[in-house]
Amino acid sequence: MTSPHHLSTKHVRQWPHVIYNEEVMREVFGIEDVAISLDDKVNLLNALSDTGLKRLTLGAFVSPRFVPQMACFEDLLRSFTPKPGVTYLSFIHNQKAKKQAEAHSPPLTVEEELCTLFIDICDIHQRRNVNRSIEQIMDFWPAQIQDAYDRGIRKASIGVASAWGSNFMGKFTQRYRLSYIEHQTRLVESMGLEVHEIGLHDSQSWCLPHEMEEDLKEIKRRWPKVKHFHVHMHNGRGMALPCIYAALKTLDTTDTLVIEGTLGGLGGGQYSGNGRAAGMAATEDVLHMLEGMGISTGVDMNKLIACVWQLEKIIGRPAMGHVSKAGPRPAKPEQYYDANLPGVESMEGVKHFMLGPQVYEKEAFSPWREPIKGPYYTESNAKHIID
Repeated sequence: MTSPHHLSTKHVRQWPHVIYNEEVMREVFGIEDVAISLDDKVNLLNALSDTGLKRLTLGAFVSPRFVPQMACFEDLLRSFTPKPGVTYLSFIHNQKAKKQAEAHSPPLTVEEELCTLFIDICDIHQRRNVNRSIEQIMDFWPAQIQDAYDRGIRKASIGVASAWGSNFMGKFTQRYRLSYIEHQTRLVESMGLEVHEIGLHDSQSWCLPHEMEEDLKEIKRRWPKVKHFHVHMHNGRGMALPCIYAALKTLDTTDTLVIEGTLGGLGGGQYSGNGRAAGMAATEDVLHMLEGMGISTGVDMNKLIACVWQLEKIIGRPAMGHVSKAGPRPAKPEQYYDANLPGVESMEGVKHFMLGPQVYEKEAFSPWREPIKGPYYTESNAKHIID
C-alpha cells in the first residue's frame, strides 16, 4: 500500500515515489532576523498548513545561545492551529531532542526511530557547525549504534553533508564521499542493523546534475538493497533544482526519494560562508516541476505562492524562487494569457497571473495599432508545416 505521503504518478514515464518535506520554518527562521515576531511565524505556518503540503518541519529544540531564532520554538508549537492530515515534525538530532518532541506530541509527530549516522565530510565545516572533528563524530558511532540496538532499533539512516565539495577545501571526489558511506554501512551491518536510507546533502552548493546521477547509479550498484534516498540541496550556485531532477531521473519505481526544500528558496548556512545566499531548492519551483512531470503533489499552487508573498513581507525582501514571480505554466484555456495583454515590465505587474489586471494598469502599454486576432497557430492547424 502506498504511503499517503507518497506523491502519485499519472504519466507513462514512471518515477520513484516522492516524499516532499517543507523546511521553511526551520531553515529560514533559523537564519533570518531574530526579531521576527511569533505572530508572523504562526500566521505563516497556519497558511502553509492549508496549501496541501503534507510534511512540515517546524524547527528544532536547540540552545538559543547557538540559534537564538529558535528561542520561541515551544511557543510556536503551542500557538498555531494544526490541520488534520498534515504531519508536523521537529529536527531530532539526539535523544534529548526526541524526548522534547515526544512531550509536544501532538502537534508534533515522532516517526519511526532510525539509528542515524550523519557526518559533514568537510572537516572545517563540521567543526564550524558542531565544534567537533570528523574523527570525534565517528568515534562516537559504535556507542550510538549499540544504544540503538539495545532499544530495539534495527534500521539505520546514513549519509554525508558537504557531499560534493567545500568552500574551504575544494571539490570532493566520488571515491572520497562514498568511502564514508562504505564505512557507515560496514559499521552498521557489523553491529546487527540494516541500512534503510542513504542521504546526500549539498551543504555548500557544490553539486552538479551529472554528479548526482553518477553517484546514485554507483550507490545503487554497490548497495542494491537500499531503496530509500534523501536529498537536501542548497542552492547558492543555482544547481539545486537540476540536481533534484537528476535524482528523479536516476531512481526507479522501486525507490523512494525524500526531497527537502524551502518556501521561496530561502534559508542558508551561517557557517558555510554563503549565509542567506546559500538558499535551498524553492518549494514552489520543485512542486511545479513535479506536477509538470506527472507527479501529483496535491498542493494548491496559488495558495503556496500566496505564502511566498506573505513570507516576503515578513522578511522585507524578495524570495529566491521563480514560480512565485512569473507564475506557473498556464495549464488550462481559462488560465492562458490574453493575446492582447498589454506590455508589462515590473515585478508587481507580472502578478496579474493571480491578482488580475489591476496590478499593471498604471504601467501597461499597448503598441499594437489593431488587436491581435486569431486563428492562432496550434499543433493541429499547423500540422501541414510540422509534417
